[in-house]
Amino acid sequence: MRMLPKRYDLDSVFDTLLTPSENMKCDIYEKDGNYYIEADMPGMDKKDVKVSFDNGYLSISAETSSSKEEKEKDFIRQERFSGFMERKFYVGEIDEGAISANFKDGVLKVKVPKETVKKTKKTIEIN
Repeated sequence: MRMLPKRYDLDSVFDTLLTPSENMKCDIYEKDGNYYIEADMPGMDKKDVKVSFDNGYLSISAETSSSKEEKEKDFIRQERFSGFMERKFYVGEIDEGAISANFKDGVLKVKVPKETVKKTKKTIEIN
């Protein structure tokens, strides 16, 4: 019988696949007068994801922890991981009630209205 090496050559590949990325991958595009942010969150559940708006910033965060317990005594490898991801986007002063979000199949899609800038004319007094 051959003894298995302590570490397999592919272990580092599996490590990157099994642990959440430090930075979530996001696509941002404009359509129908709104901005859309699509964030990839593989392995996350809706309950792990939080979207908030504060002072012109939209924050997307996710936190998860998981463990895979093997009941057998003679395991070669046992996996556990936990992670936290967060991205912030400056979207300006917008109507926060118009922000909506949907989470499906590991992808979060956030709809953000475009910033509305009030166009006013003002004469500046010179001292």
